[in-house]
Amino acid sequence: MKVLVVGGGGREHALVRALARSAGATELLCAPGNAGIARDARILDIPAADDVDRIVAAVEREGVELTVVGPEAPLVAGLVDALQARGHPAFGPSAAAARLEGSKAFAKQAMEEAGVPTARWRHVRSLGEGIDAAAELGSPGVVVKADGLAAGKGVTVAEDAEQANAALREIFVEGRFGRSDPAHPGGGPDAPASAVVEERLIGQELSLLALCDGERAVPLAPARDFKRIGEDDAGPNTGGMGSYSPVAGFDYARVREIAATVHQPIVNWMRERGTPFHGVLYAGLMLTPQGLRVLEYNVRFGDPETQAVLPRMRSDLLELLLASAHPGGLAGVELEFSPDWAVTVVLASAGYPASSHSGDRISGLDLIPDGVEVTHAGTASAPDGAIVTAGGRVLNVTGFGPDAESARRAAYAGAEMISFEGMQLRRDIAAGADGHSTMPVPPGLGLGRGRELKREGPDG
Repeated sequence: MKVLVVGGGGREHALVRALARSAGATELLCAPGNAGIARDARILDIPAADDVDRIVAAVEREGVELTVVGPEAPLVAGLVDALQARGHPAFGPSAAAARLEGSKAFAKQAMEEAGVPTARWRHVRSLGEGIDAAAELGSPGVVVKADGLAAGKGVTVAEDAEQANAALREIFVEGRFGRSDPAHPGGGPDAPASAVVEERLIGQELSLLALCDGERAVPLAPARDFKRIGEDDAGPNTGGMGSYSPVAGFDYARVREIAATVHQPIVNWMRERGTPFHGVLYAGLMLTPQGLRVLEYNVRFGDPETQAVLPRMRSDLLELLLASAHPGGLAGVELEFSPDWAVTVVLASAGYPASSHSGDRISGLDLIPDGVEVTHAGTASAPDGAIVTAGGRVLNVTGFGPDAESARRAAYAGAEMISFEGMQLRRDIAAGADGHSTMPVPPGLGLGRGRELKREGPDG
């Protein structure tokens, strides 16, 4: 079967690698791809993942039998709808179902009506409304979320009123994140910016993805990600600086219970509305003293959670994606995962997350030790064939082992092989994940070549 993966980040590289393990995938294509994906799939000349017309044309020209859509932007833009309208199978939700990620306000409304536990919240359409909502909900602090897509950077965890008001000004005065969801009541092409203000929850975060066939949700292995740029969750939010899977204390029986509480009610709600959800439903969860709460939904594989979850999957990913694309196709499906741990460390470019740097030469990719997998995110090929940086998050280094500590040491051993100007990474990914390690891995620990990595973050 000829399969096209749409996207060009670390998530898509992990999808390509997982699909390559399926005997049914006879040829893998990717658009737009990156320098690493180009070694594992044939790259199509389509610069943007949300160029719906060009992707549909390529599917027809190439005879693609399944299109797997990675990022959220083409899903919200209706790529799956366009493909299915012309009879081409695609994995991912329709544009109507993708509003669960395209609009934070819509997602909150869905949770409320479906009976999914979440934080108290307010949908606000002006700076004044936002300030009032922050004052009402703000103890201890609030979370301010731009309503639309913001590539993981539209969320501010505000410690006090000053930080909350600054985040609201970014949305309503500076217009940093654009306008509201046009499909939401009161929205439209000329609608003002929109935001969600919610109470700040305290607890441990958990990521749980589930495959959905429009009728049921089948959970994958749990993961935990690290959003902030610096150790001990210092600094601003990013798209994700690392992840690990599994998560101690969450066996598959408990995972199923969680999916029945936070995934299945949304699948039921969407089906009853006439917009059945097919694809991956990602639930970002907070485990609070008051119980489990949903922070947000995404409508695609998480990044960087996918890089830690999919390598552990023993089930055939292609068969699962095909089943998800058909109503009721996941009936009776049981997923199997390796008992080994996977720890993913993200290597980011200089200036990230405020900006990113491109064109810096990457060295050490040919020195990666056994037991480590490197997937590319923001990379490109220079005219002389060298691999260079081409975005904020550049590479994902995933280590494997029988426990969290051995997997994280493998990941950092791989990271120590790699260098590029201004490279940033967190050194506390999965520290203490299984109770055996509590300290970050320091620079120059003696792993691999023993070369100290340059660390840049909030403290320089």
